[in-house]
This record gives sequence, C-alpha cells and structure tokens, in this order.
Amino acid sequence: MTEPSGASSEKPRRPVVVPAVALVAFTAVGITALLGGLREAPDEPEPLGQGAVLDQGLYSTKFVESRVTVERAKTQFDEDKRFVELVFDVTNEGDETVPVGLPGQNPTQAVGSNFFATSLLKITPAFDKDAGPFVFAQGKGGGESRQLHPGMISRVIVRYRLKDNEQPPEKMSMDVAAFEFEGGFNDPTPRWQIVPKDPGDKKLVPEVKARVTLTVKKGDAA
Repeated sequence: MTEPSGASSEKPRRPVVVPAVALVAFTAVGITALLGGLREAPDEPEPLGQGAVLDQGLYSTKFVESRVTVERAKTQFDEDKRFVELVFDVTNEGDETVPVGLPGQNPTQAVGSNFFATSLLKITPAFDKDAGPFVFAQGKGGGESRQLHPGMISRVIVRYRLKDNEQPPEKMSMDVAAFEFEGGFNDPTPRWQIVPKDPGDKKLVPEVKARVTLTVKKGDAA
C-alpha cells in the first residue's frame, strides 16, 4: 500500500524538557561570564590569639599577652601611670642588629622598612596621639633597649597610656605584616623589607599576614 499523499514517514518529535536546575545553572554562568568571569575570593589573614607564634620572615614572633600595668609614682609630686601593653617575644632571624621601631600612622609608610614594630600595621582600638605608642625591648636587668640583636629572643613592649578614669578595652587586635628578602621598588639591591600586597602598585600597600586578637588582662591595675 502507498502512503496517503502528504504524509511524512518520520515520527513526530517529542519536545525536549530542560530541568529548571540546569536553566538556573546556565543563567548563572552566563551572568558570571558577562561580569568578567569567576574571580577567586581574596585570602583572609590568618587569625591568631594569645601564645601563637608567627613566622614573619625576618622575625619569629610570639604574641605573649595584652595587659594593664601601673607605673607607681616615684615621688610625692608625681602620679601613678596606667598603660595598656602588648607583649611580644621577638627573635631576630637576620644577620644584623635592627631597631625595634614604631607602628606607623599610615600602613603605606611601612613598606620598605625592616623594623619589627613597623610590621604592626593597624592596632585596634586606636588611642589618642598623646597616649603613645611607646615601644622598647626589655634589656637585661630591667633596662630598656631600642635594638633587636641577631639570634636573640627579646621581650618587646608596645604600650599606650590610659587617661585618668579611662577604662581599658576588653580586647586588642593587630594586623601584622611579614618580611621578605627582596630588591626594592626603586633599588634592586636585596634586603629585608615588608611584603607588599601588590608589588606592581605604586602605593605599595603592605600585605596583612595575620590578624591577632588578645584579651586584655586587667588584674588589679584596671
């Protein structure tokens, strides 16, 4: 028998059903591609606490504690002074004596430095300029030093003076940088300096290696 005129020998095609999940996935990929593709989330700084040890390249640093201390008046005309202190055990892993330094007011000032305290990029909460910071290494016999000698562990103190009746904070936190032995932006001679976040950036913002949070020990000094 012959097929009726106009009839097709092919069977009718079934509609293709695309699952809703696949449609959502394709849509998401399309939007992502339109916005410039998938981007990796930036790495968060390593969270550290009391007793942690951080390899900073030039220094090996132990975050001992944060505390409130009191300097008693030496004469009747003087007065007691209260401080919030950050306490570190710092080992100079380099070959040369290095100044302890000071935390900078602006993190961009830290790049190019090899001073330990300069690697403390941001200390929170912030204190008034009159409060400090006062930074020193404790020498033998209780004396103060401004130097960190090679291969030696030094107890470093960063302190801020509290005003009369000012309550110390519950916690202190720090953004801490690391050091690398590399040539500088303008000087290719290798030397220890703070690691920048982006070496190609002319502003040379330091990279935050770790974020350290310490509970302030008040004792009888608060």
